[in-house]
Amino acid sequence: MSSNFPVRKIIHVDMDAFYASVEQLDNPELKGKAIAVGGGGKRGVISAASYEARKFGVKSAMSGSLAIKLCPHLIFVKTNFERYAEISKKIRKIFHDYTDLVEPLSLDEAYLDVTVNKKGNPSASKIAEEIRTRIFEEVGLTASAGISINKFIAKVASDYNKPNGQKTVNPEEVIEFLEQLDIRKFYGVGKVTAEKMYQKGIFTGLDLKNKSLEYLDKNFGKSGRYYYNIVRGIQDSEVKPDRIRKSLAAERTFSENLSSEIFMLDKLKQIAEEVSRRLLKSKVAGKTVTLKIKYSDFTLQTRSKTLPYYISDKDVILETATQLLYQETLNNSVRLLGISMSSLNTEKKEKPQPTASVSVQLKFEF
Repeated sequence: MSSNFPVRKIIHVDMDAFYASVEQLDNPELKGKAIAVGGGGKRGVISAASYEARKFGVKSAMSGSLAIKLCPHLIFVKTNFERYAEISKKIRKIFHDYTDLVEPLSLDEAYLDVTVNKKGNPSASKIAEEIRTRIFEEVGLTASAGISINKFIAKVASDYNKPNGQKTVNPEEVIEFLEQLDIRKFYGVGKVTAEKMYQKGIFTGLDLKNKSLEYLDKNFGKSGRYYYNIVRGIQDSEVKPDRIRKSLAAERTFSENLSSEIFMLDKLKQIAEEVSRRLLKSKVAGKTVTLKIKYSDFTLQTRSKTLPYYISDKDVILETATQLLYQETLNNSVRLLGISMSSLNTEKKEKPQPTASVSVQLKFEF
């Protein structure tokens, strides 16, 4: 690691099976049972699964039909995003008792920079433990945490002792931790990339570290430098509390494939109303409307149009999406439609972040 590279005390907090755990919290009769949030019906897709269901191989993004084959006694529960957002807000309030440098990634996970914190506690590990205890006592849910010098390592570490655990990777342990790490555990290395790395003899962080920057650039393109840096513990990504939403979307998967644009208009109206509701709730508007079409053969197509003005009105969104639908002939019958808004009227603001030099890293109490 470069001597000029900033070392921070970063905590990544990740709620355990969040949606499913909220449902079990609200419905005690579901505790200890295999449940899936979403995924009901012939074409449904699962949003989350309880740990009891995961033991059978049930996981998010899986079709409900496959999940029920894996786990015949699986219980399907409807999603309730308003409730999840309500619980998430309570959890974030706890985070802000320790630091204002909180970067939410989703409703169930966030980064916290506690290099300088409101409690004056030099130990990021103790802060993480205290936060997890408070979440359990005040909200009734369990959380896992990873603690280290940057966001990448903290996120990887948070998955180590799940559920309801935490792992700290101290500054002097970073290189050894990364060298021993299975390449599949590297955040940012997906299934396809992992397979490609396997074919090239890269199975661990050490294997990756032994490859030159030129080799990684040649074989992995723009991601090459990223892989080269992270395996050496180099990541200068700050925790950004004002992380700006870049897009907002809604989509629907149909129980039966639709083959005519006329049959899709009613569905588009419902989706446009949902997108408009979310825009208004978030107090934002956008210029670019994108129509997402997934065909029955699972191929995906997007069509976009950028307007000269910001919109959030459901009728204008629907009108634009309808134009996009009729813009080209459909390739096949359609199983999913979605509408997203981007080019939002939000401005990015940067805030100074507290940092510390690697040269003083051993003085850090993690």
